[in-house]
Amino acid sequence: MPKSLTLPIFKPYRFISKAEIEAKATAILQQMQQVPNYRPKWPLDASRVAEFLGLDVVWDSIVSDEKGQIAARILPLEHLIEINEDIPTLRSGFGESTIAHEIGHWVLHINPEAVKQALHLERLGRKIQVEPLLCRSQNNLEGIEWQAQYFASCLLMPEYKLKEVSQGRNLSRWRHLYEMAAELGVTISNLIYRLKDMGWIDLSEHSYNNQLPTIKRLV
Repeated sequence: MPKSLTLPIFKPYRFISKAEIEAKATAILQQMQQVPNYRPKWPLDASRVAEFLGLDVVWDSIVSDEKGQIAARILPLEHLIEINEDIPTLRSGFGESTIAHEIGHWVLHINPEAVKQALHLERLGRKIQVEPLLCRSQNNLEGIEWQAQYFASCLLMPEYKLKEVSQGRNLSRWRHLYEMAAELGVTISNLIYRLKDMGWIDLSEHSYNNQLPTIKRLV
C-alpha cells in the first residue's frame, strides 16, 4: 500500500504589517465590488466573501482534541471552512468575525500554489495528507492568530465604510457607537478596538456602570 505524501500547504510564519493586512482585505472588497452578484453590503455577510474566494462555509459539530475546544478549522484541499456549531457564542457578530478570521488564514497563511499541486497529485492517484488549520479561543491572540483577526477586523470594518457610518454621529456617545456596531454587524467590543487602533477614539478608565471602557473623541 503506497504511503501518503505530506505536502507543506501552510506558508512559513513571517511578520506582516497592519498596512499589508489591511491592503489585502480592502483589495478583496474592491474585487467583489466589480462583480454585481458579490458587491459588498453591510452588515457584511462573511460567507459571501468566502464564496467569492472559492471557499465553502459550514456549521458543524467539531470534536474537541487533547488541547481542548476547537472554534473553527480550515480543510485546505476541500476549500472548506468549518465553524463549530456547538459554541453558541459564535453566532451573530461573533460568527461573522469567526468566518472572516478563517478567511484571513486562507489569504495570509495558506499557499494556494501548494494546494493546487496537492489536488493535482490527488487526481493522479497519489494519497495526500494535509492537516487542517485549527482555531481555538480568540483570547490572547498572537502570531498568525493575531494576523487573521486583524484581517477580519479590516474586512468587516474597512476604513471607507467606517467613515460612512460615522457621519453625523458622536463617537463619544455609547448610543451612536452601538448604532454603528449594529449597522456594521459586529460586536461593540470589536468596533471599539477597531476605532481605537485607527486612532479615532481613545480608551480611558473603565466604567463601572456598563463594564465597558469610557470613550472620548480624539481631536
